[in-house]
Amino acid sequence: MAEARFDELIHAPLRLRICSLLEPVDAMAFGNVRDSLDIADAHLSKQVKILTDAGYVVVAKRGSERRDDLRKTTWLSLTPAGRAAFTGHVAALRSLLPEGVS
Repeated sequence: MAEARFDELIHAPLRLRICSLLEPVDAMAFGNVRDSLDIADAHLSKQVKILTDAGYVVVAKRGSERRDDLRKTTWLSLTPAGRAAFTGHVAALRSLLPEGVS
């Protein structure tokens, strides 16, 4: 388990929500994250860049499995450092709650 540690970079509401979406999965399509958060591409891109620059998120473009589909999908994933920072941040937030509240 990660050490309980407040992370100001993750604490920003939108970045916290991005990390919470990425934490339980190996990767999520950019469009799915955008739609889940109901924000514009540009707004998500800005927040992802902040997380990427911190080493918390990695962005990868992959083509379709179908030969006739030339589109590439952008995938977002938490890095091991990002997972540790998110887990530590959540633990720090939980430590603020009174006993018995989860």
